[in-house]
Amino acid sequence: MKVLIVGSGGREHALAWKVAKSPKVDKIYCAPGNAGIGEIAECVPIGAMEFEKLVDFAKKESIDLTVIGMDDPLVGGIVDAFEAEGLRVFGPRKNAAILEGSKAFSKDLMKKYDIPTAAYETFDNPEDAMKYLETSDYPIVLKADGLALGKGVLICQTKEEAMAGVQEIMMDKKFGSAGNRLVVEEFLVGREVSVLSFVDGKTIKTMTSAQDHKRALDGDQGLNTGGMGTFSPSPFYTEEVDKFCRDYVYQKTVDAMRSEGREFKGIIFFGLILTEKGPRVLEYNARFGDPEAQVVLPRMKNDIVEVFEACIDGTLDQIDLQFEDNACVCVVLASGGYPVSYEKGFEITGLENFRDKDGYVVFHAGSKLTDGKIVTNGGRVLGVTALGDDLKKARANAYEAVKLVNFQGMYYRSDIGKAIDEAE
Repeated sequence: MKVLIVGSGGREHALAWKVAKSPKVDKIYCAPGNAGIGEIAECVPIGAMEFEKLVDFAKKESIDLTVIGMDDPLVGGIVDAFEAEGLRVFGPRKNAAILEGSKAFSKDLMKKYDIPTAAYETFDNPEDAMKYLETSDYPIVLKADGLALGKGVLICQTKEEAMAGVQEIMMDKKFGSAGNRLVVEEFLVGREVSVLSFVDGKTIKTMTSAQDHKRALDGDQGLNTGGMGTFSPSPFYTEEVDKFCRDYVYQKTVDAMRSEGREFKGIIFFGLILTEKGPRVLEYNARFGDPEAQVVLPRMKNDIVEVFEACIDGTLDQIDLQFEDNACVCVVLASGGYPVSYEKGFEITGLENFRDKDGYVVFHAGSKLTDGKIVTNGGRVLGVTALGDDLKKARANAYEAVKLVNFQGMYYRSDIGKAIDEAE
């Protein structure tokens, strides 16, 4: 069969890498893809938001299955566009992708269906938000309502910071139209854990847990990013936590979406925080996390194409989802200056060290092929990923592997997975 993957980042490289392992698949295309994806798939110069061109390509090439990796096209209705032409596509429709597309919607859904989350208020104009912040407790969290590349969340320690945040999000439009509405949320203390899941509209099957590192610098300092590294599984995601979430979060979310007439088929990413009072949902995403996909998919035993098809066909209950009893760590190599400003076009050296290196893979997030050379083409450039028998071994393997690759201005966090030591 022929598979088309839509997107160009590390998540899409991980998806292409996993899809390539399926005996069902003869040919993979990726639009627009990147230099790493180009080694296992044919990259097509069509943007992720060019729905008409993507649909035409899928029809012309007789694509059997299209997998949508990115949030923007999902929220924009790409699945609806493909389904309208009778094409098989994996991902939620527009009316279900709102689970990620609007934080206000997701918070209201959790409140209505009694899914545990932080207390919050939503505002449509900055004056009302600032008035509310005059008497709030601090720290407090400000969230742009819409999509903001994982960066539209501000943790404010003081009233002054919060007021400046409202100005930044709602008035200066730092995150564009994503800041037209603002969610002001109670600040929760605890360990954050990510749990991705497959959903077919009624059945949900959760994957192994992971833990992301959002801040740019060591010690969780610096600006928020799309993610500087991750590990799986999380030692903090215990059987007790899993049982609580199965009872009060996972299935309840799927059922809530069905009750709202927004049947969800695809991936639901649960961003959890483990507080003293129990797990709470921080956020939902409607697709694989990036870089969470880079550590979850290498541990997955199943043929992912079979799981995608079961989600589309409503037969997920027949899938026995299984993961290896091992661990995986991904360290993101970023361009100097990310997440603010950075230069592109620097040659990446050392990638040949990973060819056929069992237990190691480099997922490309921001790269392109220029004059026969692979060069940097984004803020997050590579995700150096390594497996190990346990988390400590996987972490040591990942940092050893980081030494094998280089490009001008390269920087990375040296403490990805440090929490593993704290868990002991």
